Amino acid sequence: MSVIYLLLTLSILVALIFFIAFIYSVKKGQYDDSYTPSVRMLFDDELIIEKQEKSTLD
Repeated sequence: MSVIYLLLTLSILVALIFFIAFIYSVKKGQYDDSYTPSVRMLFDDELIIEKQEKSTLD
């Protein structure tokens, strides 16, 4: 029975360590997307043209 308590304690400790590492990486900007906005601007004109074509067809 003491093994279960030990494993439960260790698993909660490991989960907390990963959670703290995740929060730390989010605050440091690890998951900031700096690539997509530069690519998105290449496709904006196509979307506007498609919207204009749809509005002229209506």
